[in-house]
Amino acid sequence: VQLQASGGGLVQAGDSLRLSCAASGRSISSNGMGWFRQAPGKEREFVAAISWNGGSASYADSVKGRFTISRDNAKNSVYLQMNSLKPEDTAVYYCAIAFWDSTNSNANGYRYWGQGTQVTVSS
Repeated sequence: VQLQASGGGLVQAGDSLRLSCAASGRSISSNGMGWFRQAPGKEREFVAAISWNGGSASYADSVKGRFTISRDNAKNSVYLQMNSLKPEDTAVYYCAIAFWDSTNSNANGYRYWGQGTQVTVSS
């Protein structure tokens, strides 16, 4: 199973980015999907998660109202729309496949991880 995250980059505060994560090697249509991030010198933290059909989603308080997670099971992909970016959003962003259908905020609930994409927000 491979997860390929893309869409990161260097932007200014207030800008938007859309991250994509494409899965190969297995279907993700039965599993919850999540986005996590890790800033330099900090632990990996939960960002957002979405259920198998997109019917439910959960967000970290720090991104609620600014980020939106979505998925397209036909394309075996999950997305993260990030608006009103702040310098504190700077991190490597990782997508992950959950063990089951959930919107789990605990990284231990995820079986497969992508390689990450760098997001840098300048002030």
